[in-house]
Amino acid sequence: MKPLIVVNFKTYESAQGAAAEELAREMQATEQATGVAEFVAVVSAFDLESVWESAPGLAVWTQHLDPVGWGSHTGWLNPDTAIARGAHGPIINHAEHKVPLEHVEALLAQLPDGFSVCACAADIDEARALAALNPTMIAVEPPELIGGDISVTSADPEIISATVAAVKEVNPNVRVLCGAGVKNGADVAAAIELGAEGVLLASGVTKASDPGYVLLDLVSGL
Repeated sequence: MKPLIVVNFKTYESAQGAAAEELAREMQATEQATGVAEFVAVVSAFDLESVWESAPGLAVWTQHLDPVGWGSHTGWLNPDTAIARGAHGPIINHAEHKVPLEHVEALLAQLPDGFSVCACAADIDEARALAALNPTMIAVEPPELIGGDISVTSADPEIISATVAAVKEVNPNVRVLCGAGVKNGADVAAAIELGAEGVLLASGVTKASDPGYVLLDLVSGL
C-alpha cells in the first residue's frame, strides 16, 4: 500500500468553503502527478459534498462522526448523512474532539464494511486500546506537539516506533500513522523510516502560502 498523506483542514479560514475546494484540487493533482502516496482531505462536514464534487477521485473524510441513526439527535453527525454527502471515512477522537472509547466502539459497529476510520491516539496506551476495536488505522499525535513547529519525528521518534509495535501486537491489520508538527518531506520520510504508514498533518499545508509546493515537498522523499 502507498503511504498516506492525510491533511486535516480543521476550521482554518484558509481551508473552508471555496478555499477547501481549491486545496482539494491541488491535493488530487499532486497525487496524480507523483503517484507515490495517497492523499486524504479531512474536511468540515459543511464542505463534504462540495469538496467531493470538486476533486472526484480524492479520498475525502469528515472530521468527526457520532454513533447515531435517524431521529432526535440535534447537533450530532449522522454517518448515513456523511456517506450520502461523499465521505469515505472519518477521523475520530482527535485531540481537539476527544470521545470515550465506547463512542468509537459504537461508531465502528454502525459503519459499513470498507468505510475507513482513523482513530487518533495521544499515546501508546490509548493506541493499544483503540487497536483492539479494529479501526482501519490509528494516528498517534502527542497533543503538546500539535500545531507546533517541531515534528514528532524529531521531538519524540520513539513514540512512533513504539506505537507501531504496540498496535501491530494487538491487531496487525491496523495501519499506523503519526502526526503533530509534521511539515515537510523530511518529516514524512522520517515517519516512514520509523515504521509509520503515513502522516496526519494540518497547518503545514492549510496555512501555507503555497500549498501546492508544500504538497510536492511532502512526497519528495518517498
